[in-house]
Amino acid sequence: MMMRVKETSRMRFASFSPALRRLVPFLLSATMLVASGFAMGVMGQETQPRKPAATKKSYGGRDPFRKYEPRPTLKRSNDQSPIPTIQERITHYKAQKAAAMIARMPAPKPTTAILLSEIQVVGISRSPRGYAAIVEALPIKLTYVVYPGEMFFDGQLVAIEDTRLVFRRETVFTDGRRERNVEYKPLRQPGQFNAMSTPAAANTAKP
Repeated sequence: MMMRVKETSRMRFASFSPALRRLVPFLLSATMLVASGFAMGVMGQETQPRKPAATKKSYGGRDPFRKYEPRPTLKRSNDQSPIPTIQERITHYKAQKAAAMIARMPAPKPTTAILLSEIQVVGISRSPRGYAAIVEALPIKLTYVVYPGEMFFDGQLVAIEDTRLVFRRETVFTDGRRERNVEYKPLRQPGQFNAMSTPAAANTAKP
């Protein structure tokens, strides 16, 4: 059966004219070129990156068909947060120091329990670390040597100058707002020391 099919195809091919026989190879090559071009076009379409889907416009959670209403402005409070008493601050400092010792961490300085309004600058000197200052905590009558960067309850020592200390004071309000200002503490003069010590001496002299 196969032999008959082959013979039939040969007879049909032999029946073509010589011109058609010469065109057959060209037709086959043209068909192959068209097929390869179609395949390359399909592959190119597959490799092209897909365009991202169009995103919807966001109106920030606001209905675009609703009339715009401005956000209500919060009124600032001028009331300062209550400041704990010196005993409450000392108790809190001792708790922080004990927790730091248990955790083997550096303990906070005692000045973190003192307000800027509760200190006086006793002296200013120069040390290997730079300028140092001696301040006295008036409520507890203790003196401390402080350096720039020292923290206090309501501020931080920024710089030490020849005759004064520069602090950055922080004020906390009841609405959570914080306000920072620069505050200067001058060196206590000898006259001030004598004026403070004279009433104490007079009181001790009384029976």
